Amino acid sequence: MTYDIKDIELAAAGKKRIEWAAKDMPVLNLIKARFAKEKSLKGVKLAACLHVTAETANLVRTLKAGGAEVLLCASNPLSTQDDVAAALVKEYGIKVFAIHGEDKETYYSHLRAALAFKPNITMDDGADLLSLIHTKYKEQAKNIWGSMEETTTGVIRLKALEKTGKLAVPIIAVNDAKTKNMFDNRYGTGQSTIDGIIRATDILIAGKNVVVAGYGWCGRGFAARARGMGAKVIVTEVDRIKALEAAMDGFQVMPMIEAAKIGDLFCTLTGDLDVLRGEHFELMKDGAIVANSGHFDVEINIPDLKKLATKVNKNVRNHVDEYVIKNNPPSPLYQGGKNAGGNKSIYLLAEGRLVNLAAAEGHPASVMDMSFATQGLASEYVAKNYKQLGKKVYNVPAEIEDWVAELKLNAMGLSIDKLTKKQEEYLSSWEIGT
Repeated sequence: MTYDIKDIELAAAGKKRIEWAAKDMPVLNLIKARFAKEKSLKGVKLAACLHVTAETANLVRTLKAGGAEVLLCASNPLSTQDDVAAALVKEYGIKVFAIHGEDKETYYSHLRAALAFKPNITMDDGADLLSLIHTKYKEQAKNIWGSMEETTTGVIRLKALEKTGKLAVPIIAVNDAKTKNMFDNRYGTGQSTIDGIIRATDILIAGKNVVVAGYGWCGRGFAARARGMGAKVIVTEVDRIKALEAAMDGFQVMPMIEAAKIGDLFCTLTGDLDVLRGEHFELMKDGAIVANSGHFDVEINIPDLKKLATKVNKNVRNHVDEYVIKNNPPSPLYQGGKNAGGNKSIYLLAEGRLVNLAAAEGHPASVMDMSFATQGLASEYVAKNYKQLGKKVYNVPAEIEDWVAELKLNAMGLSIDKLTKKQEEYLSSWEIGT
């Protein structure tokens, strides 16, 4: 089987979406043109476990232009754009295994299809492929030259594996590249998370108490955009430095157990599990909305929410489930309204999965241009240098980051100053002082 998608007849619509995104990805287009000329990836079998979106489609087209044989599977059951998957198969000859809303069994069958492809290079968005390689497909590790990891969550998992001495393949931590996390995580996640929440709920952000769990790059971006839309933003953190940063950026900082009492909208962006759990749900207002924009659906403890609920109303709106909970004893917060008398409703968005991809379209193409340019060049780097790479987690080479940043500035019509020879000498010398 060369693909498993929802409907091949969706290809025409998907092609339009892919071409529209390509217009806003000038750096990736330049790399694609060079790859097509040089065939930097000729003979490489590359399996990518990524969000199947129009932006990702342009990345895999770039890899194919470089001569690679590419297979794409989904890194999240709810992030696949079915028309894009169809177009990749029908219009561009890419092997795709992804269906929007696929169940867990199907999801893992698609991961197994990617490994049955016997790739030389893998790309991960959350390290699910690498996890399988280290558990059930250990024999394949010796044939893998290297893998790219796109997410904070995935890099955390792989660095933990490296510390144990059990990492079986070289890893390029694309997520840790400045051309990725400072822009994709901050500006991309910030905008697309707001977009997903508004599409799902149609709420007005202005005037709401918005609780942001985590103040990494993703949390920073979301908090800034929520404030820009008039929200009163509260940040919860476990890291002292990030908590200080949030406070000095002008946000309220408090523990989640306190924020739970006053929040109208909660969004988790931590990369950890059980960020919102039973004791928090018990304190929340009637009508509280909870969403997640961290990679896995573990940040909101949904089993805890189910235990507390006396009733669950699925899809009260697209991507919105209502959990009705007894508020015992009744609190003044819940006087009046449809749940007067002791009940309250908590609204869970996108089943606790990535709200920006499940309820919206993910990051804008312009910001993914840099991330996927870095991905593409990292793939080329592995193909050319894999014999020298050890079984460890590597940063993206500085020259790749500099080149991507320079091309993006040029594409935006921006120029910057250059150091004079005298300035370079001053910065490189220890002898010139006061």
